[in-house]
Amino acid sequence: MDGSNNKVFAFLEKNLMGPMGKIASLKVVRAIMGAGMGAIPFTIVGSMFLVFNILPMTFPFLEGIFNSTFFKFESLYMLANSTTMGILALYFCVGLGYEYTKIIAEEEELNMAPITGALLSIFAFFLSIPQLMMEKGSIVRLTNLDEGIINGWAIGGDGVSRLGTVGIFTGIIMAVIAVRLYRLCVKRNWFIKMPEQVPEGVSRAFTALIPAFVVAFVILIIIGILVFFNTDIFQLIAIPFGFVTKLTSSWIGVMVIYFLIHALWIVGIHGANIISSLIAPITLGNLALNADGAHIPLAGEFQNAFVTIGGSGATLGLCLFLVYMAKSEQLKVLGKASIVPCLFNINEPLIFGIPLIYNPFMAIPFFLAPMVSASIAYFAIQFELIRPVIANMPWPSPVGVGAFISTGGDWKAALVAIIGAVAAFVIYLPFARAYDKKLVDDEVASTEETAGDSVSV
Repeated sequence: MDGSNNKVFAFLEKNLMGPMGKIASLKVVRAIMGAGMGAIPFTIVGSMFLVFNILPMTFPFLEGIFNSTFFKFESLYMLANSTTMGILALYFCVGLGYEYTKIIAEEEELNMAPITGALLSIFAFFLSIPQLMMEKGSIVRLTNLDEGIINGWAIGGDGVSRLGTVGIFTGIIMAVIAVRLYRLCVKRNWFIKMPEQVPEGVSRAFTALIPAFVVAFVILIIIGILVFFNTDIFQLIAIPFGFVTKLTSSWIGVMVIYFLIHALWIVGIHGANIISSLIAPITLGNLALNADGAHIPLAGEFQNAFVTIGGSGATLGLCLFLVYMAKSEQLKVLGKASIVPCLFNINEPLIFGIPLIYNPFMAIPFFLAPMVSASIAYFAIQFELIRPVIANMPWPSPVGVGAFISTGGDWKAALVAIIGAVAAFVIYLPFARAYDKKLVDDEVASTEETAGDSVSV
């Protein structure tokens, strides 16, 4: 038993921990993580205004009150939503440019300013947004009033369409290209060096001059080549990333995601931080699509609303077992110390205290419980039993509360979250009882050994 478990853990360490650890350590991956985390507060703020605006859908008796009061100012307060969810690509682009430049500057000891990296990223991104076409041997800006395209700029309900979810991956690619070109210029000393007497702000402006020219030249060449072949960067990037988005939104894709999160955890790596950050562009994009009428299960804080109730591993039920049913003194004390943070989806005390990592007794339910709770929520949304996630809520929201808020006030969603938590508890129960019995036996044996030593003395 122990030998087979050791082989499993060794396999996960070799085939999962190693590759994922290398991926997570890449500068660009860490920068994407930082950009995703930086965008979340804005999506939460924008989502709260959306939830407020659809309250009459949940509580019809409020419709008359809202029509005569708040809805008269809808165009004003919903700007908070359109300027967050409507320009997600811009947040990712700016955040990634800043974080990527900062990481390179610190780790490679290069004289690169994060603010310059962020500005160059915006520059590169906006160069790629206008839609161009070949006409009589010349490159011209596309105008199609039926599709809302004016002089190359596609206009949607929240402004420039390509600044929204459709542009997230393009924004990421443009930021990476811009920062890499900035790095190239700095490493080769392609910049105008000003005297020391020149103020830092002025000096930085001239330092960025040549990198800006290089970024413009390279991006324009790329755009020109793509226009010649009757396409553009957005259409090109949409092919692979569109496939990935569809894959991660399928049930199989969702299962793979939660398996990877908990497989990393089981060998000591914070899987939620790594995997969730990597899929953040997809989940936030799906969130915006859901707000516009789509019905995609994996969106926004789906994970914290429905899956990891009580923290990674869906451990709220397990924590309640420790408090009220455990007989081992170790687990009782740990449960009482962990119950409050666990109610708010924080369970590191359990993960490292039980422990759940490298624990053959608890490995199976640690994998299985979140995959089952995810499946329950996935199919509830897929079959339109509940609303999809349309708003980002603070991830520490207690069970039911987060689901209620994130679905725009759907009480059935709160019920589904509770059902998922109960299902997770049922899965943990036989394993927790077996592990508790083992610890009780160990404690009895330790007590008897201590008593025997005292008698002999």
